[in-house]
Parts: sequence; C-alpha cells; structure tokens
Amino acid sequence: MIIKSADKKQLVVETLEQLRQRPDATDSQRKTVEKEIKIFRAGIKGEEESAYLIDFDFKASKNTAVIHDLRMESNGRVAQIDHLLIHRTLTVFVLETKHFNSGMKITDEGEFLRWNDYRKTFEGMASPLAQNERHIEVLKEAFGILDMPTRLGIRLSPSFEPYVLISSTARIDRSRKFDSSRVIKADVLLKTIEKKFENEGFLNTLGNVSRLVSTETLEEIARKLGNLHSPAKVNYLAKFGFSAAPIPPPSSNNSALPEATRPAEAIKRTEDKSPAAPVCRSCGSAKISVQYGKYGYYFKCAACDGNTPIKISCSVAGHKERIRKDGLNFYRECADCKTSSLYFANSL
Repeated sequence: MIIKSADKKQLVVETLEQLRQRPDATDSQRKTVEKEIKIFRAGIKGEEESAYLIDFDFKASKNTAVIHDLRMESNGRVAQIDHLLIHRTLTVFVLETKHFNSGMKITDEGEFLRWNDYRKTFEGMASPLAQNERHIEVLKEAFGILDMPTRLGIRLSPSFEPYVLISSTARIDRSRKFDSSRVIKADVLLKTIEKKFENEGFLNTLGNVSRLVSTETLEEIARKLGNLHSPAKVNYLAKFGFSAAPIPPPSSNNSALPEATRPAEAIKRTEDKSPAAPVCRSCGSAKISVQYGKYGYYFKCAACDGNTPIKISCSVAGHKERIRKDGLNFYRECADCKTSSLYFANSL
C-alpha cells in the first residue's frame, strides 16, 4: 500500500533555472547553480526510478506500507529518507537511492567513490550507508513519540533494515574485504527482502510472534509516521548570494525615461495606476504566486489551493496589456504605450 508519494520537485528545478538566468548573476553564481541543478536532477531521476520499481512490487501489498520522500526533524537533526517500507512484522526498510551515470566503487575500507566521466577518475563521496544509519537514529526518535500498539502491556517497537539502492544499469565495483551486501540494485529489492525473511525464518524475523500487526494497524502506524513529514524550506537567494530585491525592468523601455521624453499616454497611465496588492479571491490570503496554465497566467493560493484570475487593462482605451515573465518577476506591459512596470514577484 502506498501511504505517501514523493513531493513534487519540478518547482525547485524551475526556481534554480530562473536563478541561473538572472541578468545580475555572476559567472561564479551561474556555475554554482548549474552544478546544483545537475545534482538535483540526478537525485530526482534516481528516486523516480526506484519509486517506480517499489510501487510496482508493493502497491497492492497488504503486508507492506510504502512512504516516499519522508523528511523529519528531531532534536535539531534532520532525516531526508528517500523511501521507507514498513512490513507487518514492524520491520522497517530504510532505503537511500543513489544515481550514477558511470558507476561506483567501494574500497576495502568501505569508502564510496563515484566515477567522473569528464575527469576520467574516481571521486570521493559521502557514505550512503553512514547516511542511512543517521536516518535510523532520527526514525527511532520518531517512532518513540508515536502511539504504538501494545501486547501484554508491552509497547511494540520496530526493527530497522537499511539498504542503498543503485540504478539497475549502474556498475558497482565491490571490495572483497568490505561487506557491501546492503548496497543493491533497485530492481532486486523485492527478492532481497523475500530472501531475508526466508533465510532468517519467519519466527526469527518476528523476534516474537506478537509483533505481527494487522493490515489496518500497519496502515495506521504508517500514516502517523507520514504525518511527521516536514518539507524543507530553502532560501535559494541567500544560499547562492543573490539579492532579495526584485530585478529592475530592462532599461530600454520608456518607463525609465524622463517624463519629457515619454509619450503622454504613458505618463498618464503610470500616474493613474496604483493597484492594491493582489490577494486570493477565495480566502483573501496574500500567500499567492503567479502560475501559468491553459488560459494564461493566474494566481495560485498556498493557503486554500484556490485559483484567482489575473485581470489587467491599460487605462488608455484601445490599448491591450500583457504579462511578461522574467525569472521570479512578472511585469505588466503595454506595447502601444511602450511601458513596462513590475506587477508581482514570486517568492522562492
């Protein structure tokens, strides 16, 4: 059963692309953002590939609950877990996904290396096994605050099984001295879990037969855990050193010219226009952002998820305004008046 799907990350990619294209971005900032986009997209690809295989194998299961993309905070520590499988035996499989274009290597000391096809050499990387162990520490604290079932007055506690999932097409160079059995191809996860239960024996896997819970209880536990999800809030402007001030409109438009050199209609229109700050038409919230849909630009409300149409019109009869997007900023422009002014700025 699928309890939680992965959060949509396309908006983050779009935000990073907008930062990369900002006219005030330095070469260093662009390169840094481009690297972030590349890493982010590779991560998305790996998670989506694994999620597809996991959903294919466990979507209809009544014995296993699936949670994708779970982020939790506990005592100042954060766990960003790619995939979580909770079995009716309260065995929790903690899955970290890694996507490699050209493969990876695990040394005798347990160091993880990834191949850099551009530099033609292996590069060091953080150990996903160690990362998973940190995730489990946060998970233990999370399960500690959940209302777990009891048997004979004893509170049931889960056991944890960490695995690292690698793309089914990636090459893994393993060490004979270091145990890398918990690093597996994503397409053999189901067989790995089945083999684990088979090799250990049903009762040994349970530890105690009383740990087996019903499908309904399993779903209840999984949903309680999923409710602890806390999406990350990243200020990408600050992260990459961009100014928080809106980007000024292009200096080539007539709105930046002295009044003596601007058309009379443009001067009148600028003086007349003093619109109130837009809000959601359904709930009145100012937590809105400009989005693009089938019928053009509109406001999307983060408070009630409602839509509000954007209605603009030039004060000069017969003239027609349009919305122009530039990164996070949106300008209202009139080709006849030859004017452009900032209308709204989306936040990151």
